[in-house]
Amino acid sequence: MFKKLLAFVATMYVAMAFAAIDVNSATSAELDAIKGIGPVKSALIISERKKAPFKDWNDFVTRVKGVGTDSAAKFSADGLTVNGTSYKAEVKADKPVTEKAKDAAVATKDAVKGAAIATKDAAKETARDVKAAVTPKADTKAEVKADVKAGAKTEPAKK
Repeated sequence: MFKKLLAFVATMYVAMAFAAIDVNSATSAELDAIKGIGPVKSALIISERKKAPFKDWNDFVTRVKGVGTDSAAKFSADGLTVNGTSYKAEVKADKPVTEKAKDAAVATKDAVKGAAIATKDAAKETARDVKAAVTPKADTKAEVKADVKAGAKTEPAKK
């Protein structure tokens, strides 16, 4: 008889350990039983819950400071639910983060290279403009030679 009673208690304990705990109705002790949630985080969850019940996992993650998608997945695996639903990570068809980072690095490198080329071209153009402004232009080489032969003096620059 004692063995049956002990087996029954053990079975109930195991069932309670794996029972889903809803974040909107759990007590502080029940939240503390979830691995990764301690007294501080359970108090934070309860204070946020008092403002308004959590609508879904996204609402839970955004409102409870220190809980991200990885934590939400771990809490859900340990039996925490929001409105009776377990956490399901959003599967994105996008590239993995490493590929996005590589693409961003290539785009940044290309942008820097383009900016450097544009800056170099602008500097060359500015140098040409300065040179053109400083150097007097003669219409033809013949006029310059004629001026030199005639001994013509150039007018002094006006201040």
